[in-house]
Amino acid sequence: MERIYLDNNATTIVDPTVREAMDPFYCHMYGNPNSLHSFGIEVRPYLHQAMEQMYAAINAGDEDDIIINSCATEGNNTVIMGMYFSLLKETRKKRIVTTQLEHPCIREACRFLETQGVKVTYLAPDRQGLITPEMVKEVISDKTALVSVMWANNETGLILPIKEIAEVCKEKGVYFHTDAVQAIGKVKVDMQDVPADFLTFSAHKFHGPKGAGGLYVRKGGMLPPLLHGGEQMGGHRAGTVDVPGMVGMGKAMEIAVESLEYENTHVRRLRDKFEDALMQIDDVLVVGDRDLRTPNTVYVSIRGVEGEAMIWDLNQNGIAASTGSACASESLEASPILTAIGADKELAHTGVRFSLSRFTTEKEIDFTIEVVKKAVVRLRRLSTSY
Repeated sequence: MERIYLDNNATTIVDPTVREAMDPFYCHMYGNPNSLHSFGIEVRPYLHQAMEQMYAAINAGDEDDIIINSCATEGNNTVIMGMYFSLLKETRKKRIVTTQLEHPCIREACRFLETQGVKVTYLAPDRQGLITPEMVKEVISDKTALVSVMWANNETGLILPIKEIAEVCKEKGVYFHTDAVQAIGKVKVDMQDVPADFLTFSAHKFHGPKGAGGLYVRKGGMLPPLLHGGEQMGGHRAGTVDVPGMVGMGKAMEIAVESLEYENTHVRRLRDKFEDALMQIDDVLVVGDRDLRTPNTVYVSIRGVEGEAMIWDLNQNGIAASTGSACASESLEASPILTAIGADKELAHTGVRFSLSRFTTEKEIDFTIEVVKKAVVRLRRLSTSY
């Protein structure tokens, strides 16, 4: 049975070109880059090249930092916990503003800080599923230390007005962080245009390796390290650098930026074709205006069809999709995104996310359309509420 992967917001295949770039650093050039002998010295130029690729991909300034880490969860925790130890714990700034849309690693870090006396405001999206600059501006006070708003939502693909939100925070003198995990390789990310102080990304979301991520810190950003130890990453993050992971991430970011036009033409066309077919089914809700979403994502609710049941039927036909965030895939609670935008209780339990990539083919989309249509007929016959 042919297998079709439409869960690219959860993780992606490693681009063969990226894998090829990584291969020499496992068994040939395997030295620790901090070593003084030739095994370490020969590795360093490749790390410098990888950093240059990452700086260029997001147009970071020469005096800004990119801290290499294990994933965006680590980067996000570095920002949240770093704010606690540098500002929230010892000053009158005791507040964080974030949203109900954030990834669990942001939400849970904030909930932990609430146990330490930090006040957290969780902004609800509007009926379009968006967070507006006006919402952020309204809740910032002189006690706010940090605002954290994701660039693009992992479930719906909705792109938030990050530049405008960042400008509000800059005007108010508040640090701003954005989780850009779902943005790299799908939309243009330019740190000379967007005045964010911190930005996080993860290689496995844009056809790089798992276990490699990065945290952008604008010049002047004040963050103590989350991990203490050696002087790697200029003392910002201890631990021996994952050389193949860093090389792979740099190459993957370079290719992701080069592929933006393809994402926004070919991938978008396949996404729209799939979405148009879904909308021909009765009682279907696709969340978010397609022009406001990343070009690869469709988040759909089909009345009378439980999300988990649809995933089962898809999986039986070799198709991978999800009911939302992979990090919350074992939860059977109603989708917080659908609940937040006002979907009724039944629809809020039916959300299924399809996320394409530049490796998705038209043949795969055509087959998936047929499988979904048959599954809807079968599952609605079994439904007690439809």
